[in-house]
Amino acid sequence: MLDADDSPASRALVERFVQNEYFRQTRRMISVDEVEAALQRSEVDLVLVIPARLDARLRRGERPAVQVLVDGTYSSTALLAAGYAQAIIGGFQRPVDQAVVRLETRVWYNPSLKSANYIVPGLYAVILMAFPPLLTALGIVREKENGTIQGIFASPLTSAEFIIGKLVPYGMIAFVQMLMVIAVGWLWFGVPFQGSLAFLLAAGLIYVFCTVGIGLLVSTVTRSQLVAMLLALIVTLMPSFLFSGLLFPIFTMPYLLQLYTAVFPGRYFVDISRGVALKGTGLETLWLEVAVLAAYTVAVFFLAAWRLKKKVA
Repeated sequence: MLDADDSPASRALVERFVQNEYFRQTRRMISVDEVEAALQRSEVDLVLVIPARLDARLRRGERPAVQVLVDGTYSSTALLAAGYAQAIIGGFQRPVDQAVVRLETRVWYNPSLKSANYIVPGLYAVILMAFPPLLTALGIVREKENGTIQGIFASPLTSAEFIIGKLVPYGMIAFVQMLMVIAVGWLWFGVPFQGSLAFLLAAGLIYVFCTVGIGLLVSTVTRSQLVAMLLALIVTLMPSFLFSGLLFPIFTMPYLLQLYTAVFPGRYFVDISRGVALKGTGLETLWLEVAVLAAYTVAVFFLAAWRLKKKVA
Protein backbone atom coordinates (compact mmCIF):
# COMPACT_ATOMS: atom_id res chain seq x y z
CA MET A 1 0.00 0.00 0.00
CA LEU A 2 1.25 3.46 -0.98
CA ASP A 3 -0.61 6.26 0.82
CA ALA A 4 0.60 9.64 -0.44
CA ASP A 5 -2.22 11.50 1.34
CA ASP A 6 -2.18 10.10 4.90
CA SER A 7 -5.49 11.75 5.72
CA PRO A 8 -8.60 10.52 7.57
CA ALA A 9 -10.19 9.61 4.24
CA SER A 10 -7.17 7.65 3.01
CA ARG A 11 -6.79 5.84 6.33
CA ALA A 12 -10.49 4.93 6.24
CA LEU A 13 -10.06 3.50 2.75
CA VAL A 14 -7.04 1.49 3.81
CA GLU A 15 -8.98 0.18 6.80
CA ARG A 16 -11.68 -1.15 4.47
CA PHE A 17 -9.06 -3.26 2.72
CA VAL A 18 -7.50 -4.42 5.99
CA GLN A 19 -10.84 -5.50 7.41
CA ASN A 20 -11.77 -7.41 4.26
CA GLU A 21 -11.07 -11.14 4.52
CA TYR A 22 -9.65 -11.35 1.00
CA PHE A 23 -6.75 -8.94 1.53
CA ARG A 24 -3.89 -8.83 3.98
CA GLN A 25 -1.69 -5.79 4.36
CA THR A 26 1.92 -6.89 4.21
CA ARG A 27 3.78 -3.58 4.03
CA ARG A 28 3.52 0.18 3.60
CA MET A 29 5.52 1.68 0.76
CA ILE A 30 6.88 5.17 0.38
CA SER A 31 7.82 5.40 -3.31
CA VAL A 32 6.83 4.17 -6.75
CA ASP A 33 10.23 2.46 -7.09
CA GLU A 34 9.48 0.41 -3.98
CA VAL A 35 6.10 -0.56 -5.44
CA GLU A 36 7.68 -1.69 -8.70
CA ALA A 37 10.36 -3.70 -6.90
CA ALA A 38 7.81 -5.46 -4.67
CA LEU A 39 5.63 -6.44 -7.63
CA GLN A 40 8.63 -7.61 -9.63
CA ARG A 41 9.82 -9.84 -6.79
CA SER A 42 6.26 -11.21 -6.32
CA GLU A 43 6.24 -10.00 -2.72
CA VAL A 44 2.73 -8.56 -3.19
CA ASP A 45 -0.12 -9.35 -5.56
CA LEU A 46 -1.94 -6.02 -5.39
CA VAL A 47 -0.88 -2.50 -4.44
CA LEU A 48 -3.32 0.22 -3.45
CA VAL A 49 -1.96 3.63 -4.52
CA ILE A 50 -3.71 6.60 -2.87
CA PRO A 51 -2.80 9.96 -4.42
CA ALA A 52 -2.00 13.11 -2.51
CA ARG A 53 -4.82 15.53 -1.60
CA LEU A 54 -7.45 12.78 -1.72
CA ASP A 55 -9.28 14.13 1.32
CA ALA A 56 -9.18 17.72 0.07
CA ARG A 57 -10.61 16.77 -3.32
CA LEU A 58 -13.38 14.79 -1.67
CA ARG A 59 -14.28 17.83 0.42
CA ARG A 60 -14.64 19.87 -2.77
CA GLY A 61 -17.11 17.30 -4.13
CA GLU A 62 -14.76 15.85 -6.72
CA ARG A 63 -14.36 12.17 -7.57
CA PRO A 64 -10.61 11.57 -7.27
CA ALA A 65 -9.12 8.40 -8.68
CA VAL A 66 -7.49 5.71 -6.56
CA GLN A 67 -5.18 3.36 -8.39
CA VAL A 68 -4.84 -0.37 -7.92
CA LEU A 69 -1.78 -2.14 -9.40
CA VAL A 70 -2.26 -5.87 -9.88
CA ASP A 71 0.34 -8.52 -10.64
CA GLY A 72 -1.11 -10.20 -13.73
CA THR A 73 1.21 -13.22 -13.70
CA TYR A 74 -1.68 -15.45 -12.63
CA SER A 75 -4.63 -14.14 -14.67
CA SER A 76 -7.30 -15.87 -12.56
CA THR A 77 -5.89 -14.50 -9.30
CA ALA A 78 -5.48 -11.04 -10.83
CA LEU A 79 -9.10 -10.98 -11.97
CA LEU A 80 -10.34 -11.95 -8.51
CA ALA A 81 -8.12 -9.39 -6.77
CA ALA A 82 -9.20 -6.61 -9.13
CA GLY A 83 -12.85 -7.55 -8.68
CA TYR A 84 -12.68 -7.48 -4.88
CA ALA A 85 -10.82 -4.15 -4.98
CA GLN A 86 -13.51 -2.73 -7.25
CA ALA A 87 -16.23 -3.82 -4.81
CA ILE A 88 -14.41 -2.31 -1.82
CA ILE A 89 -13.60 1.03 -3.43
CA GLY A 90 -16.96 1.23 -5.19
CA GLY A 91 -18.70 1.14 -1.83
CA PHE A 92 -16.42 3.66 -0.16
CA GLN A 93 -18.00 7.01 0.69
CA ARG A 94 -16.77 9.92 2.74
CA PRO A 95 -19.08 10.02 5.80
CA VAL A 96 -19.61 13.80 5.78
CA ASP A 97 -20.84 14.59 2.28
CA GLN A 98 -21.13 11.09 0.77
CA ALA A 99 -18.42 11.93 -1.77
CA VAL A 100 -17.01 8.87 -3.54
CA VAL A 101 -13.78 7.87 -5.21
CA ARG A 102 -13.32 6.10 -8.51
CA LEU A 103 -11.01 3.23 -9.25
CA GLU A 104 -8.30 2.94 -11.90
CA THR A 105 -7.01 -0.61 -12.29
CA ARG A 106 -3.64 -1.30 -13.90
CA VAL A 107 -2.53 -4.87 -14.57
CA TRP A 108 1.23 -5.30 -14.82
CA TYR A 109 3.24 -8.00 -16.60
CA ASN A 110 0.19 -9.55 -18.29
CA PRO A 111 -2.14 -6.67 -19.21
CA SER A 112 -4.31 -8.80 -21.49
CA LEU A 113 -4.67 -11.43 -18.73
CA LYS A 114 -4.10 -14.21 -21.27
CA SER A 115 -3.71 -17.58 -19.59
CA ALA A 116 -1.15 -18.65 -22.21
CA ASN A 117 1.22 -15.94 -21.01
CA TYR A 118 1.71 -17.65 -17.65
CA ILE A 119 0.98 -21.27 -18.61
CA VAL A 120 3.54 -21.51 -21.43
CA PRO A 121 6.57 -20.22 -19.43
CA GLY A 122 5.59 -22.64 -16.67
CA LEU A 123 5.52 -25.47 -19.19
CA TYR A 124 9.22 -24.87 -19.87
CA ALA A 125 9.95 -26.35 -16.46
CA VAL A 126 7.43 -29.19 -16.70
CA ILE A 127 8.51 -30.41 -20.15
CA LEU A 128 12.17 -30.36 -19.16
CA MET A 129 11.34 -32.26 -15.98
CA ALA A 130 9.26 -34.86 -17.83
CA PHE A 131 11.41 -36.18 -20.67
CA PRO A 132 15.17 -35.83 -19.87
CA PRO A 133 15.00 -37.79 -16.56
CA LEU A 134 12.90 -40.49 -18.20
CA LEU A 135 15.25 -40.91 -21.17
CA THR A 136 18.32 -40.89 -18.95
CA ALA A 137 16.95 -43.46 -16.51
CA LEU A 138 15.77 -45.79 -19.27
CA GLY A 139 19.07 -45.52 -21.14
CA ILE A 140 21.21 -46.59 -18.18
CA VAL A 141 18.80 -49.26 -16.90
CA ARG A 142 18.75 -50.73 -20.42
CA GLU A 143 22.52 -51.14 -20.14
CA LYS A 144 21.98 -52.97 -16.85
CA GLU A 145 19.46 -55.33 -18.41
CA ASN A 146 21.70 -56.02 -21.42
CA GLY A 147 24.76 -56.49 -19.24
CA THR A 148 26.83 -53.94 -21.16
CA ILE A 149 27.31 -51.87 -18.02
CA GLN A 150 29.51 -54.61 -16.58
CA GLY A 151 32.26 -53.42 -18.87
CA ILE A 152 32.09 -50.04 -17.15
CA PHE A 153 32.23 -51.67 -13.74
CA ALA A 154 35.37 -53.57 -14.79
CA SER A 155 37.09 -50.47 -16.13
CA PRO A 156 39.25 -48.02 -14.14
CA LEU A 157 36.45 -45.41 -14.27
CA THR A 158 35.20 -44.13 -10.95
CA SER A 159 31.49 -43.81 -10.31
CA ALA A 160 31.75 -39.99 -10.45
CA GLU A 161 33.46 -40.13 -13.86
CA PHE A 162 30.80 -42.51 -15.16
CA ILE A 163 28.01 -40.21 -13.93
CA ILE A 164 29.67 -37.17 -15.53
CA GLY A 165 30.05 -39.09 -18.80
CA LYS A 166 26.32 -39.74 -18.83
CA LEU A 167 25.33 -36.35 -17.46
CA VAL A 168 26.99 -34.18 -20.11
CA PRO A 169 25.56 -35.70 -23.34
CA TYR A 170 22.06 -36.12 -21.95
CA GLY A 171 22.28 -32.60 -20.55
CA MET A 172 23.20 -31.22 -23.97
CA ILE A 173 20.25 -33.03 -25.56
CA ALA A 174 17.94 -31.58 -22.90
CA PHE A 175 19.40 -28.12 -23.47
CA VAL A 176 18.58 -28.33 -27.19
CA GLN A 177 15.07 -29.38 -26.21
CA MET A 178 14.82 -26.32 -23.98
CA LEU A 179 15.80 -24.06 -26.90
CA MET A 180 13.04 -25.60 -28.98
CA VAL A 181 10.46 -25.19 -26.23
CA ILE A 182 11.34 -21.51 -25.69
CA ALA A 183 11.24 -20.83 -29.42
CA VAL A 184 7.81 -22.45 -29.79
CA GLY A 185 6.45 -20.51 -26.82
CA TRP A 186 7.69 -17.22 -28.20
CA LEU A 187 7.02 -17.65 -31.92
CA TRP A 188 3.95 -19.90 -31.97
CA PHE A 189 2.05 -18.86 -28.83
CA GLY A 190 3.20 -15.24 -28.87
CA VAL A 191 4.28 -15.24 -25.24
CA PRO A 192 6.04 -11.95 -24.41
CA PHE A 193 9.71 -12.10 -23.51
CA GLN A 194 10.75 -9.10 -21.43
CA GLY A 195 14.00 -10.26 -19.86
CA SER A 196 17.43 -11.55 -20.80
CA LEU A 197 17.53 -14.64 -22.98
CA ALA A 198 21.14 -15.26 -21.94
CA PHE A 199 20.16 -15.36 -18.26
CA LEU A 200 17.26 -17.72 -18.95
CA LEU A 201 19.50 -20.05 -20.94
CA ALA A 202 22.17 -20.02 -18.23
CA ALA A 203 19.60 -20.84 -15.54
CA GLY A 204 18.04 -23.39 -17.88
CA LEU A 205 21.40 -25.13 -18.35
CA ILE A 206 21.64 -25.61 -14.59
CA TYR A 207 18.07 -26.89 -14.55
CA VAL A 208 18.54 -29.44 -17.36
CA PHE A 209 21.62 -30.85 -15.63
CA CYS A 210 19.49 -31.10 -12.50
CA THR A 211 16.71 -32.99 -14.31
CA VAL A 212 19.19 -35.32 -16.02
CA GLY A 213 20.84 -35.89 -12.63
CA ILE A 214 17.49 -36.97 -11.21
CA GLY A 215 17.19 -39.50 -14.04
CA LEU A 216 20.67 -40.80 -13.25
CA LEU A 217 19.75 -41.12 -9.59
CA VAL A 218 16.62 -43.09 -10.51
CA SER A 219 18.71 -45.41 -12.67
CA THR A 220 20.99 -46.25 -9.73
CA VAL A 221 18.11 -47.56 -7.59
CA THR A 222 16.21 -49.55 -10.25
CA ARG A 223 17.02 -52.68 -12.27
CA SER A 224 14.23 -52.81 -14.86
CA GLN A 225 13.03 -50.29 -17.43
CA LEU A 226 9.40 -50.55 -16.27
CA VAL A 227 10.28 -49.70 -12.69
CA ALA A 228 12.60 -46.92 -13.83
CA MET A 229 9.89 -45.42 -16.03
CA LEU A 230 7.25 -45.50 -13.28
CA LEU A 231 9.60 -44.12 -10.64
CA ALA A 232 10.81 -41.35 -12.94
CA LEU A 233 7.24 -40.31 -13.69
CA ILE A 234 6.29 -40.34 -10.01
CA VAL A 235 9.19 -38.20 -8.82
CA THR A 236 9.28 -35.79 -11.78
CA LEU A 237 6.18 -35.36 -13.94
CA MET A 238 3.44 -35.57 -11.33
CA PRO A 239 5.04 -33.16 -8.81
CA SER A 240 5.91 -30.78 -11.65
CA PHE A 241 2.25 -30.41 -12.55
CA LEU A 242 0.88 -30.23 -9.01
CA PHE A 243 3.56 -28.57 -6.88
CA SER A 244 5.52 -26.27 -9.19
CA GLY A 245 3.00 -23.44 -9.35
CA LEU A 246 2.19 -24.22 -12.99
CA LEU A 247 -1.56 -24.60 -12.48
CA PHE A 248 -2.13 -23.45 -8.91
CA PRO A 249 -0.36 -20.51 -7.24
CA ILE A 250 1.76 -21.82 -4.39
CA PHE A 251 0.60 -19.08 -2.01
CA THR A 252 -2.97 -20.42 -2.28
CA MET A 253 -1.95 -23.88 -1.03
CA PRO A 254 -2.07 -24.97 2.63
CA TYR A 255 1.09 -24.08 4.52
CA LEU A 256 2.33 -27.67 4.78
CA LEU A 257 1.96 -28.14 1.03
CA GLN A 258 3.85 -24.89 0.46
CA LEU A 259 6.73 -26.37 2.43
CA TYR A 260 6.39 -29.61 0.46
CA THR A 261 6.75 -27.78 -2.87
CA ALA A 262 10.23 -26.63 -1.84
CA VAL A 263 11.46 -30.20 -2.39
CA PHE A 264 10.88 -30.09 -6.15
CA PRO A 265 13.25 -28.15 -8.46
CA GLY A 266 10.48 -27.43 -10.96
CA ARG A 267 9.06 -24.85 -8.60
CA TYR A 268 12.20 -22.74 -8.81
CA PHE A 269 12.53 -22.85 -12.58
CA VAL A 270 8.86 -21.92 -13.00
CA ASP A 271 9.58 -18.78 -10.98
CA ILE A 272 12.67 -18.10 -13.09
CA SER A 273 11.02 -18.62 -16.48
CA ARG A 274 7.95 -16.56 -15.60
CA GLY A 275 10.02 -13.85 -13.99
CA VAL A 276 12.27 -13.51 -17.04
CA ALA A 277 9.51 -13.84 -19.66
CA LEU A 278 6.81 -11.67 -18.07
CA LYS A 279 8.58 -9.34 -15.65
CA GLY A 280 12.04 -8.97 -17.13
CA THR A 281 13.69 -9.89 -13.85
CA GLY A 282 17.31 -10.98 -13.66
CA LEU A 283 19.87 -12.48 -11.33
CA GLU A 284 19.57 -9.60 -8.85
CA THR A 285 16.00 -10.74 -8.11
CA LEU A 286 16.12 -14.47 -8.88
CA TRP A 287 19.51 -15.28 -7.35
CA LEU A 288 17.98 -17.45 -4.63
CA GLU A 289 16.12 -19.66 -7.12
CA VAL A 290 19.29 -20.06 -9.20
CA ALA A 291 21.35 -20.88 -6.10
CA VAL A 292 18.83 -23.52 -4.98
CA LEU A 293 18.86 -25.14 -8.43
CA ALA A 294 22.67 -25.21 -8.45
CA ALA A 295 22.77 -26.75 -4.97
CA TYR A 296 20.09 -29.26 -5.97
CA THR A 297 22.11 -30.27 -9.05
CA VAL A 298 25.31 -30.79 -7.06
CA ALA A 299 23.46 -32.79 -4.40
CA VAL A 300 21.79 -35.04 -6.98
CA PHE A 301 25.12 -35.63 -8.74
CA PHE A 302 26.95 -36.69 -5.57
CA LEU A 303 24.05 -38.83 -4.42
CA ALA A 304 23.90 -40.61 -7.78
CA ALA A 305 27.68 -41.16 -7.73
CA TRP A 306 27.45 -42.54 -4.20
CA ARG A 307 24.58 -44.88 -5.09
CA LEU A 308 26.37 -46.29 -8.13
CA LYS A 309 28.44 -49.12 -6.77
CA LYS A 310 31.55 -50.00 -8.75
CA LYS A 311 31.57 -53.72 -9.44
CA VAL A 312 33.98 -56.14 -11.01
CA ALA A 313 32.67 -57.94 -14.04
